[in-house]
Amino acid sequence: MNILGFSSGMYGWYERHWMDFKEEPSLDEIFRSCAEAGLDAVEVDAQPEIVQLAKSYGFAISGSYIGLPLHESSINIEETVMPVARRLSEVNGRDLLINADPKGGWGVALKKTEDEFKRQGEHLSNIADAVRDLGLKVSMHNHADDKHNAEGDLRSVIEYSSKEVGLCIDTGWAHVAGMNPLEWIEKYPERVYSFHLRNQHGAIPSENITSGDIDMQKLIHLLSDINYQGWLTFELWHREDNHPQRSLVEDTKISINYLKQALQV
Repeated sequence: MNILGFSSGMYGWYERHWMDFKEEPSLDEIFRSCAEAGLDAVEVDAQPEIVQLAKSYGFAISGSYIGLPLHESSINIEETVMPVARRLSEVNGRDLLINADPKGGWGVALKKTEDEFKRQGEHLSNIADAVRDLGLKVSMHNHADDKHNAEGDLRSVIEYSSKEVGLCIDTGWAHVAGMNPLEWIEKYPERVYSFHLRNQHGAIPSENITSGDIDMQKLIHLLSDINYQGWLTFELWHREDNHPQRSLVEDTKISINYLKQALQV
């Protein structure tokens, strides 16, 4: 197993800042907090000014995230994907994460049909083909919060896309949808490309990854078993309903140290 380091998506940092200060944070403020937490990388769109700021804090760019209505009949890959992919490749990023956006929009989540799940797989295959020469790993990020759509999104990769397409396993959303993210690692080891790590108490996110319904110790053991070669990326989420007792900086530090200890076992 070769862990490239610890990274983080930006969503949770924005949410925590909004909760604390009720105002828009600057990316500089967020990166400063990420550095204090001990992260090695950030998951962002590698626009030149963002890359320059990230480098000033010593960060690599682990990957970039794009949300797309993959279930729809047509997606303009050249306009929606390629600019982000080229920027990521130029800074030696690794993971191009494609989210399967919900049918009907956020907060609606209508049930997708099997033809729409197949279409998602076709679009993912086309994206992987389009970026092949850029040296990126394309994976689908699971975001569905119900079992029907979570299972169908999984089939989009496993049954309906080319073998170049992998999984970015978001442990939190998988659990909320009634799925077991550890089973995905066991069943589809060759498709596990990346992670968004968050623990859960039922539908409510845990403050950090050390407690909750998901066995993170077992997750690390499974990654050793499959010889995982990627980043460990956090998507911690402090909300009013999980009543965080610590700062996101502190909880990220705790989560990093927890995984470091697990990796040594």
